[in-house]
Amino acid sequence: MAGIYIHIPFCKQACFYCDFHFSTNMVIKNEMVEAIRKEIELQQDYLGGELIESIYFGGGTPSVLEESHLKLILNSLKKHNNISSEAEITFEANPDDITPDKLSMLFQNGINRLSVGIQSFDEDVLKWMNRAHNSKEAFKCLEWIKESEFNNFSLDLIYGIPISTHETWERDLKTLVDFQPPHISSYCLTIEPDTVFGRWQQKGKLNEASEDYASEQFYHLSEYLLKSDYKHYEVSNFAKKGFHSKHNSSYWQQKPYLGIGPSAHSYDGKNRQFNISNNAKYLKALEKNEIPAEMDILTTEDRINEYLMTSLRTSVGCNIQYLKNELNYDLIKNAKPQIEQWISSELCILEGHHLKLTLKGRLLADKLASDLFLVN
Repeated sequence: MAGIYIHIPFCKQACFYCDFHFSTNMVIKNEMVEAIRKEIELQQDYLGGELIESIYFGGGTPSVLEESHLKLILNSLKKHNNISSEAEITFEANPDDITPDKLSMLFQNGINRLSVGIQSFDEDVLKWMNRAHNSKEAFKCLEWIKESEFNNFSLDLIYGIPISTHETWERDLKTLVDFQPPHISSYCLTIEPDTVFGRWQQKGKLNEASEDYASEQFYHLSEYLLKSDYKHYEVSNFAKKGFHSKHNSSYWQQKPYLGIGPSAHSYDGKNRQFNISNNAKYLKALEKNEIPAEMDILTTEDRINEYLMTSLRTSVGCNIQYLKNELNYDLIKNAKPQIEQWISSELCILEGHHLKLTLKGRLLADKLASDLFLVN
């Protein structure tokens, strides 16, 4: 089983926190779609004929695509890949791009899961983040989704916003849960250097929310959604029974995937590949039938570190037996003092062959994983 990610590198405007690769210049949209189709053709052997169980349109903002663009990309995917008849096909969208006609078009073309970037229902917060939609559009798009043929969709929220309050966060959670989305993703706002917020921070115009403030909102998020019948199956992801994201789960389970489009990453099970994060250079390379990517040959230590990083973020946790059998690494033997310290600090538990982080530990997941990393 494998997955395919399609990066659509266009947005109407730049959110002040976003450091993903995108451009607001959509003049080259047609050319980009053709380049993506060409890369799909050139990369058709990358996954070795594996059955494709998930396709994910991300970005950027895929919802800026027209129906003709979507049809062309999907036709190329079907022509050059072995796609399961039950594949999860996710399409990211912004609330301001969603209309009843758009939803109908996506569903009729085979999209069976939506991922919508709500981020907040608070008007002041949306303006501060420079989101393209407003609060009214957020509510309206959810009403349309509930009335549509889509029964599988995910909504995003951001917490740890310095201009916000716990009361605002409580309202956002209640509003979201009232709509009963099958899946919820929620991320802490981080200030990245090469963003508007990053530049504000460098000039002393913006400070990140305190760790305590963000932690309190994370704990409340998890507890609130647990009471609302959501499973906290990954640090930033929550789902009703049967609605976890197949695509994102494949990343955490070390399954191979192919990334198409500028800045997209690929993983064949042993090595990684990174496409260039430049639209013009990407187009130029594909015109020459060249794949604009660099290969990262992973050592055994790299693979162990990556597995630790991804698995510890999930509710399943790190499979100690997998590390022994597949990567010849005995985690308990090599990190016994560290793990015993975490257990005594209530950061993790050992359950059978799995090392699992507690809610307290998940808040520090990336830091804890890095403490176990092997040095090449």
